[in-house]
Amino acid sequence: MTNKMRAIIIGAGHNGLVTAAYLARAGLDVLVLERRDIVGGACVTEELFPGFRVSSCSYICHMLQSKVIDDLELRKHGFEVHPVDPYRFQPFPNGRYMLLWQDHERTAEEAGRISRRDGQRVRDFYAFWGRAAGILHRYFLKEPPTLAEVARAVQGTPDEPAFERMLTGSIADLVEEHFESEEVRATFLDAQDAGDPRAPGSIAAMGYIMCDIFTELRNWGIPHGGMGGITQAMASAARAHGVEIRTGVEVRRIAVGRGRATGVVLASGETLPADVVVSNADPKRTFLALLDAADLPEGLADGVGRLKSNVAYFKFHCALRRLPDFTRYLGARYDLRFLTQVRICPSVGYFEQAWNEARNGIPPAHPVMHIQVPSVLDKSLTAPGTHVMSVWGLYAPVHPHGGTWDELREQAGRNIIETISQYAPDFKECIVDWQLFTPLDLERRNYLTDGNIRHLDIVPGQMFSLRPGYRTPVAGLYLCGAGTHPGGEVTGAPGHNAAHAILRDMRRVK
Repeated sequence: MTNKMRAIIIGAGHNGLVTAAYLARAGLDVLVLERRDIVGGACVTEELFPGFRVSSCSYICHMLQSKVIDDLELRKHGFEVHPVDPYRFQPFPNGRYMLLWQDHERTAEEAGRISRRDGQRVRDFYAFWGRAAGILHRYFLKEPPTLAEVARAVQGTPDEPAFERMLTGSIADLVEEHFESEEVRATFLDAQDAGDPRAPGSIAAMGYIMCDIFTELRNWGIPHGGMGGITQAMASAARAHGVEIRTGVEVRRIAVGRGRATGVVLASGETLPADVVVSNADPKRTFLALLDAADLPEGLADGVGRLKSNVAYFKFHCALRRLPDFTRYLGARYDLRFLTQVRICPSVGYFEQAWNEARNGIPPAHPVMHIQVPSVLDKSLTAPGTHVMSVWGLYAPVHPHGGTWDELREQAGRNIIETISQYAPDFKECIVDWQLFTPLDLERRNYLTDGNIRHLDIVPGQMFSLRPGYRTPVAGLYLCGAGTHPGGEVTGAPGHNAAHAILRDMRRVK
């Protein structure tokens, strides 16, 4: 031990590394403990197939906060982004397609090819998100407000109707009001953690993701070296400020004495003392697995158990000997960058069907898919001429009916392959090998309770101050992960905010 305040951070996911770097910059003695042999948590690059490196969980850098990038000087530590534009290619069974560009005017032109009226309405659609997502984004790097405080802030302003619509409206209604074409509606429909696109409040769930319209384009894209390139840069930055990072070390329990966190107990039995303990694990794992029930205030465990982690996803990876054939849509000579990100969702009904099957415990026969081929831009991931593909599949039942995930995994993966083959007929011939991560796999690999990629569903009842706070009822114990405000994705915001909350509390103590 040194004379400095000692902080131990549980988990070297990206928010844990961000917290560590900020605390070390402020002069604390910081130790990060990571269960796996690599840093990064869900933001990692792994060689799942020999010679093929993939971003095994998170897959796009679109919400990482510029302040975090600049404060930690991540570019000096190797952070590099390959811009993605267009950022989506969306094919339809009838042979039509849309490209979504960073320039909204170009996207409007794309929609106009399908429906002149819809092309004209794209501008209004993005204008709505500028207001709605803007309300959320302005609080990203601040202590979470209450919903009442947000309501007071927008009262009497042009943002007030957008805020009310977010909390009460459905994303399906929003796209159907704006657009007449089924293809354009499907292009812009996404319910994220709300699941049901007709659920009240699903606009807010999508609004969180739409905050990426405020990300600087220089920070929006495919990280060089995969998503692990981000956390490798963060780890390097943290070490430059004196942070010690130990991998292959599992924390079994948070030690508590006289109502205060006093350190951690490792799986090896060793106890490490600390003045401050910061958990980057999800709130359910932190309170229900890492703390003894006797150390929690009465009723807390029940409250944590009721937090919603009901929405889950698949992650499919494959090694490709060549790119799949999309010439039906794009012609024989097209820009390969168009395949960097592909989305499969041909209609509103298709989305609803995928959600309804998952909600009823059935792996969807035809899931909504966010497909990425990062090797089109990042040549470091594979050998020349070969590629990697990853698919984020919506949705997966947390607890399936009709068998265990270990029994259902193979068929769920083949459902994805069959669906993609409807758009790229030679897809099966392109595959060298493939692997599917179910929600159970994500829980086993990444210690994400229920396989929840954002720790807790991002829905109106779990936004702003309605998410667990950075400060916990156990003195000296803090949370810094995606279960806190503002939420999931690779933003760095929870880590930034948690570190600043800790430092403010320490100044009060002094």
